Amino acid sequence: MSERIRSFVAVDITARDVVNAVEALQRELLATGADLKPVEPYNLHLTLIFLGEQPKRNLDELARRLEGLTHRRFVIELRGVGAFPNPSSPRVIWIDVGKGRDELIKLAQDVRALARDFAQEEEEFTPHLTIARVKGPRNRDKLTSFLEAHRSDRFGEVEVAEVKLKKSTLTPRGPIYSDLYIKKLA
Repeated sequence: MSERIRSFVAVDITARDVVNAVEALQRELLATGADLKPVEPYNLHLTLIFLGEQPKRNLDELARRLEGLTHRRFVIELRGVGAFPNPSSPRVIWIDVGKGRDELIKLAQDVRALARDFAQEEEEFTPHLTIARVKGPRNRDKLTSFLEAHRSDRFGEVEVAEVKLKKSTLTPRGPIYSDLYIKKLA
């Protein structure tokens, strides 16, 4: 039986000034006393599609298909803080995408079309950068107020120059991501 690999396709967020701004926000988030697990700075990314557990042959085929992407590089702006499912009952804290949103949506749609034989996303793509997961109800009122106060914050711009097929290894300390394939955009 072939090894199954937990995987997804994403755009990494590595611009130092943006990562620093996100880390500063995460420190403020933790100061609310809410029960949160921040995303590690080296794991920040925009997921285009989650593939789940896949046999290696599917990932090899998807890498081959990703090579055919013809998108050009573009810039996105990260701005505004929100929560899924909503700010009054947050489970995931995220940063929104302003400028470049339409280009990112088009990229995600094309990647999802390439991966449709292997994985189907039920939900429409919503551009967002997950920065923390809410683990419990402690200080939810402070967290809701925090989200309202930061809903228009700006975190900077990032050039989207690569799409990555990534492996996700779950550990008790959190996920470890590694690149399986990198498609550089024109």
